[in-house]
Amino acid sequence: MQKWLDIAVSAPAHSQVGGLLTYVTELPAAVGQLVRVPFGSREVLGVVWGVHTSPPSSLSTHTLRQVTAVLDGIEPLSANWRQLVQFSAQYYQRALGEVAMAALPPQLRDLTPVQMARRLKKQPASTESLAAALQSPWPLSSQQTEVLAQMAAATGPFLLHGATGSGKTEVYLQAVARCLADNPKAQALMMVPEINLTPQLEARVKARFGDEGVVSMHSGMTGPQRLKSWLAAHQGSARIVLGTRMAIFASMPHLKWIVVDEEHDASYKQQEGARYSARDLAIYRARLEGAKVILGSATPSLESWHHSRPAAEGGRYVRLPMPARIGAGQLPFVRRVDMNHQPRKTVLSAPLMAAIQERVAKGEQSMLLLNRRGYAPVLHCADCDWKSECSHCSAFRVFHKIDRTLRCHHCGFTERVPRVCPACGNADIAPMGRGTEQLEEHLAELLVDVKRPDGQPVKVMRIDADSTKLKGSLEAQLAGVHSGEVDVLVGTQMIAKGHDFRRITLVAAVNPDGALFSSDFRAPERLFALLMQAGGRAGRDAAQSANSEMWVQTFHPGHPLFEALKKHDYPAFAEQQLKERLEAGLPPSTFQALIRSDARMQSVAQAFLNQANAQLQSALDMSANDAAALAEVSVYPAVPMSIQRVANVERAQMLIESPSRKALHRVLELLQVQLHASRSLPEHKGLIRWLVDVDPLAI
Repeated sequence: MQKWLDIAVSAPAHSQVGGLLTYVTELPAAVGQLVRVPFGSREVLGVVWGVHTSPPSSLSTHTLRQVTAVLDGIEPLSANWRQLVQFSAQYYQRALGEVAMAALPPQLRDLTPVQMARRLKKQPASTESLAAALQSPWPLSSQQTEVLAQMAAATGPFLLHGATGSGKTEVYLQAVARCLADNPKAQALMMVPEINLTPQLEARVKARFGDEGVVSMHSGMTGPQRLKSWLAAHQGSARIVLGTRMAIFASMPHLKWIVVDEEHDASYKQQEGARYSARDLAIYRARLEGAKVILGSATPSLESWHHSRPAAEGGRYVRLPMPARIGAGQLPFVRRVDMNHQPRKTVLSAPLMAAIQERVAKGEQSMLLLNRRGYAPVLHCADCDWKSECSHCSAFRVFHKIDRTLRCHHCGFTERVPRVCPACGNADIAPMGRGTEQLEEHLAELLVDVKRPDGQPVKVMRIDADSTKLKGSLEAQLAGVHSGEVDVLVGTQMIAKGHDFRRITLVAAVNPDGALFSSDFRAPERLFALLMQAGGRAGRDAAQSANSEMWVQTFHPGHPLFEALKKHDYPAFAEQQLKERLEAGLPPSTFQALIRSDARMQSVAQAFLNQANAQLQSALDMSANDAAALAEVSVYPAVPMSIQRVANVERAQMLIESPSRKALHRVLELLQVQLHASRSLPEHKGLIRWLVDVDPLAI
């Protein structure tokens, strides 16, 4: 019997209502089925979103194309999965088909039904062996036991506010183990913010539950690996899925537990395509699936902290505190070094260097945090004031001494370091500022005469995006730290979170002041989280925690942020920040969105946004409800982005905010109509694209 199918494919949202295309077929197909369909001159993957036994009245049946094939070897995607995708598309203002296709493994789009059948045969049968693992290799602390009892007695969502080293991961594992034991089909999703944290979690989960039934999902995997993991999760044979933000869209028909570790981390926010927050979608998906969800962090996002206030004050999450470290472990003592009292241009203060040498002499490790890679941020000529600007971006190219290059970290443009100043011919051009490469070199020079207890010279290692480019290099470097081969570790934020370094007893933040007076209202929150997380790497071995320290070199030692850091008092810091944001009308008391436009000229990028706003404000056919929504929303004029030009593309943005989430989204929908209408106007020639970022993390 002939049927008409509404199919989600990766197509512009305005091509059909809801971003769906209609096809006709006599093949057996159900809602949620994966199909292959013609699209233009190509054949693409699609998901059946609706099935009709008669043609939709709004379409001419003569123009409809036939479905090419139905991938009937794969069970249809569940109604909950489709609802998650549909909600994400609506909330983040993207095409339904675009979100649906991005949520599926890329290789799935290219396989024929025959090839798919071969892949399906390789999937392991469903296993119940995971449920046999309830037992912890060490006794639980009283606070861990209390938290697990609270989770068993309530539905959540839960915010686990646990100090670094308090045993949050063990709580996750215990909760998952109990869930799997109670339900032989249950599945659990455990997420971490970055790829480099997955090997550590994977090793711990497999040590507890065994290899079978545990799969990973992240962008660092090959196409076949991602497809195999996705199929195992979709079929239910994978009981535990570990992954980064993309794993929130994993098809898991029996999902009962979701864990979002380091929930404050900005990496959970996608920055391309549909700009979704995996953390926020975890809350929505748990409610959709009837599953439990736990967000964990030593420094929760202010949004999550706000939502976990008492229910009488409007809180929606259950806050679970774990303030103490496991065993007799103590949080590091925080020492502030007033750099105003140090000689000019001092990189590492004398007291800090003495403390590092003392650690080396004891056979202990130190970690230095500098959140800027490269040798120096800028190369500079003192004669004519030339600086190493990127010719394609509104930014400086960073000096990398190792390969003698100037490299733009925005567009990738790289050149050899010039022998003389390109502007005036002066041979005396020098680096300005410091990056991790320079800090590594400087440390090696200062420690050249210092010996380890075994008489060997001190080894300094750097871990950042440059030192870990080659496959397997990060794992090898981390292994050197864990084995004690490394004495001093230098790095960016890559080393500050999630790692369980048992030998590190000293952590130092070399130059954290830049974020104290940033125009970005989220900068203090990010800095406090980074410093708290970095400090948490020290003293994780209870036997050494009593003498663990965190050093902060700053020109503003009396700043309230550092006062709260010294006391490890996140609640005080969070409440002070929330008070300031409430008074200023900033999130989480209001809701925001950015409309961004990219064009060949800045004037075109701004004019496109401003004209769409003007048309929206003067729309005559607006309903009373739409007019009311617009009255609740503030739309600000378009301005250049902080980095105005990247890869010869000019970028502008327009901020929209409202105390009403509903009103904000209605205005975004209306504004999209105006943007589509303005796209082809002659005055907007040179416009490249526009995009919407709902709940942006950077403005």
